[in-house]
Amino acid sequence: MPLIFSGGILFGFGLGLSRMAQPEVVLNFLQFDDLGLLFVMGVASLVAGLAFQVAVRTRRRAPLTGKPYGLREKTLDRNVITGGILFGVGWGLSGICPGAAYASIGIGNYPILIGIAGMFAGVYGLRAWQERALQTQRTTTPSQEPIP
Repeated sequence: MPLIFSGGILFGFGLGLSRMAQPEVVLNFLQFDDLGLLFVMGVASLVAGLAFQVAVRTRRRAPLTGKPYGLREKTLDRNVITGGILFGVGWGLSGICPGAAYASIGIGNYPILIGIAGMFAGVYGLRAWQERALQTQRTTTPSQEPIP
């Protein structure tokens, strides 16, 4: 647990130091004016990829959850594509990704709390909508029991 906390502190410090927690920098990246974020994401991906390779080879279980490591395959379906598009539009409109949104609170960007509240509302709203759709499907689907 201390290793995870230390990693989080290092991550937040790195976001702040690289200025990637500032919405203006992210918007400049999205408009192809400043590609510094591409460098930061590339280095982060490289380090994370190496860490996952080492962890899978040296540990049998994840340190936080205790669950065994395994490959999670996700097919490219309509929900993945639609979710990715919505995520990208939200990122472009707010000017900041979810991880950097939390980090930007540390540099005094308190108006981002509105965006974070919107992220939570979106996730919980989707969940409520999915549960209602599933419940409606259960009540409108005819029973599979044979008629006597």
